[in-house]
Amino acid sequence: MEAFVLKRYGESAKFESMSIPEPVAGSGELVIRVAATSVNTVDTMIRSMGTALPFAPEVPAILGMDVAGVVEAVGGNVEGFAVGDEVYGCAGGLADLNGALADLMVADHRLIAHKPRTLSMRESAALPLVGITAHEGLVRAAVVPGEKVLVHGGAGGVGHVAVQLAKHQGADVYATCSQDSQAEAIRGYGATPINYLQDSVADYVSKHTKGAGFPVIYDSVGGPNMANSFAAASLNGRIATTVSLLELDLSEAHFKGLSIHIVFMLIPMLHNQGRSGHGQILKELAEIADQGALKPLLDPGRFFMSDVAAAYDLLISGKAVGKIVIER
Repeated sequence: MEAFVLKRYGESAKFESMSIPEPVAGSGELVIRVAATSVNTVDTMIRSMGTALPFAPEVPAILGMDVAGVVEAVGGNVEGFAVGDEVYGCAGGLADLNGALADLMVADHRLIAHKPRTLSMRESAALPLVGITAHEGLVRAAVVPGEKVLVHGGAGGVGHVAVQLAKHQGADVYATCSQDSQAEAIRGYGATPINYLQDSVADYVSKHTKGAGFPVIYDSVGGPNMANSFAAASLNGRIATTVSLLELDLSEAHFKGLSIHIVFMLIPMLHNQGRSGHGQILKELAEIADQGALKPLLDPGRFFMSDVAAAYDLLISGKAVGKIVIER
């Protein structure tokens, strides 16, 4: 079969077509004929940083964590899946797990679920990593119906899903953005956009919470923006974040009594711990999508396996609008 691999790492590393043996479904595994995969920030980090990241696969590496496709073979000790099923998941592209930039992908069935009936393969491939990440953060932040929830980066990959899931949970949702097109997308999800270039944290906290702050904040931007999350949080507020790789003064968090929940959704894949939990989340996301309450925002560009380098370059450029999907 054909796969698109990296034979070395680095910012200039190129994806190359390579013929490799077809995978065989072992115990607990599925072989999936790939229809589509999406590009995530962590994918671009692996390509550029390679073994500086502890979870980068050995070269030649097959990246592509997200997958949507059709079950080609079912291994032993697998229930609930059959050949021909349309499925999706986040199941490879790191450590010793081959990814979806190939004709076929072998995956632990616990990381896979039947794809949403109402979403295309392209849409379904955009959802697993960001959907699981958004779901985990909101669950750990214990969102209560009627609460005000602020999502930083509300039109981003994780952010736009967090906005929709928080709305589905009955929250009063606000989301930061910087462009009119992003604000329009956020309004389309039933949330209130906040242009952070126009309004300071103090301004929008005063306007939308009468100075009390937001009880729940999902910070999908992270880094230095964590300080803005602390400033925007209410007393005893809960913050979920996906990007906490920094040194930060926690004094404000201490005096406000904030709880901070760091989401690193790759843990089940890396440590083979809690994998069935990801499968269950994907089932829930599919149900929510089929109810019409969740739809991924896709970049209008169409990419295929031979265009993988261009798809990665677009994400790195920061000019993508929504998730970038690569079709087989």
